Amino acid sequence: MKLYEKLLLENKAWAAEKTQADPDYFNRLAHLQTPAFLWIGCSDSRVPANEITGTQPGEIFVHRNVANLVVNTDVNLLAVLDYAVNHLKVKHVIVCGHYGCGGIKAATTNTDFKAVLNMWLRNIKDVIRLHRDELDAIDSEEKRIDRLVELNVKEQVFNLAKTSIIQKAWKQEQRPHLHGWVYGLKDGIINPVTEMNAGMHIDHIYEYDDL
Repeated sequence: MKLYEKLLLENKAWAAEKTQADPDYFNRLAHLQTPAFLWIGCSDSRVPANEITGTQPGEIFVHRNVANLVVNTDVNLLAVLDYAVNHLKVKHVIVCGHYGCGGIKAATTNTDFKAVLNMWLRNIKDVIRLHRDELDAIDSEEKRIDRLVELNVKEQVFNLAKTSIIQKAWKQEQRPHLHGWVYGLKDGIINPVTEMNAGMHIDHIYEYDDL
């Protein structure tokens, strides 16, 4: 049996198990998606949003990329954000990183990862530059990278608040609240590291006055 064929078999077994436990399960999913949350997470296969939060399909709208970045030129992410905020009407947007993130570790090096990865990881290098004094004061490399994971999440939440998508929803509907979390691979626990309530003021240079 080829490796990918095992996935197809597992899928059939999973679908049969779901249907046996609840005959209307897939019919409900096919006609309903009302998530309260948008999850912006890392592509790392060890951090599945539904499993670590104990939620069911349809409860969390998910976007994932390397190191859970919110980049203002990433049309993919902005399309997901726009749809989640303006059509699904999510109440919360969560940026969730994880300790031991390979993307974060890679950004701390001077290795040439070639054009595309270099461009992507530069966003994390900017976080390092912004918080260099704090990071340089940490002697342990593991603790320094863990702190960078947290600081990166904070900066990505702030990047969300900079978007006109979020600011317009804040102004008109007082939602969504923004959350920055970090998941621990070693213990499975989520650590909340930052939060921005709807309508909070940020640096005025990023605030739009004609929404």
